[in-house]
Amino acid sequence: DGRALRKLPVHVGLVVTEEEPSYADMASLVVWCMAVGISYVSVYDHNGIFKRNNSRLMDEILKQQQELLGLDCSKYAVEFANHDKTGQVLNCQSTLKVLSPEDGKADIVKAAQNFCQLVAQQQRTHSDLDANMLDNLLSSTNGFPDPDLVLKFGPVDSTLGFLPWHIRLTEIISLPSHLNISYEDFLSALHHYAACEQRWGK
Repeated sequence: DGRALRKLPVHVGLVVTEEEPSYADMASLVVWCMAVGISYVSVYDHNGIFKRNNSRLMDEILKQQQELLGLDCSKYAVEFANHDKTGQVLNCQSTLKVLSPEDGKADIVKAAQNFCQLVAQQQRTHSDLDANMLDNLLSSTNGFPDPDLVLKFGPVDSTLGFLPWHIRLTEIISLPSHLNISYEDFLSALHHYAACEQRWGK
């Protein structure tokens, strides 16, 4: 299915704005991302429930991965945004980060503080600050490209703090709910992304 798409996002953000997140449904979305060949996946909810319970989410992902994908892919370790490593391994070429609001605006504040310290220590000057420098100072997405696509689930017309610096050029597709989402709905969103013309602010 991934090869049939005209373009495939490299990094997909899965943003849940609903109050009751479902581990099973989110795990399905992550595994489907792996199956179509998406390299980076970020999972976010505005209450930080997935991040606080990331081992429960990982267990569900591993279970569904073995059911749906088998053990064919090369092994890649899972990395969480708070840099905790799990002993578990996802058997596919995707890297997962579980994010919460502290990885958005709070991370930008921390990056600004770190830059000010560098200036105070005369290791940098104020004129050194540009978009690339800020990207390098942000810890929550270190090693991750900016999201190409955000799938936002729920009735709220907002991403509720999901990586505000990184989604300047991101295509955002809203879906009614992640609860009981079907693979067809997921694939339809990818087809919508593949068909959209991105003008990059022009």
